[in-house]
Amino acid sequence: MANFIVLLGPPGAGKGTQAEILSENLNLVHISTGDIFRENLRNETELGLLAKGYMAKGELVPDDVTNEMVRDRISREDTREGGALLDGYPRTPDQAQALAAMLEDIDGKVLCVPYIAVPAPVLVERLSGRWTCPVCSTPYHPVSKPPKVAGICDHDGAALVQREDDKPATVKNRIDVYMENTAPLIDFYQKQNILVEVDGTQDIDQVSADLLRAIK
Repeated sequence: MANFIVLLGPPGAGKGTQAEILSENLNLVHISTGDIFRENLRNETELGLLAKGYMAKGELVPDDVTNEMVRDRISREDTREGGALLDGYPRTPDQAQALAAMLEDIDGKVLCVPYIAVPAPVLVERLSGRWTCPVCSTPYHPVSKPPKVAGICDHDGAALVQREDDKPATVKNRIDVYMENTAPLIDFYQKQNILVEVDGTQDIDQVSADLLRAIK
């Protein structure tokens, strides 16, 4: 049976960084919803074109489109045999139920759902200081992840920009929306006794150690 891990955490919790560390330590494929969307858009798949149509109108991509993208990815040989770490999916109980049905089809299951918990004020402080490379989308932070040269991306030398999404008022709203939308999902997995909360205010190495301990 292929085991899957669903990693949860609000914006600014360091979920992407921890997902990379966990996938390497556990030898699991890291599946990011963002990567799946970009792959489908880049390859102009039928699902990618459907998603592009909704995004162009400023609308949310419907669950059935997102679910099918995820189904396509987890049905590949690497994940059918070895499982995966899911990052960014599911986001709602409906998606979680869809995921359970998909995994049943490939003789897989969600083994553990680690949740990286960080208080809202800490998240606002972290995200409000975030700058991003407009070319490769690498995020930076003056305290936790400074570039080698101030204001310049380490990878391609582009000048860093601060997105509208990373300004304090917008950040607070994003966090509020996340907490409101994710609470039912947390409850969904708590009832299955597979949710494990980890303190995300610690340094990166300690969070990683706690996550690995929780999963193993």
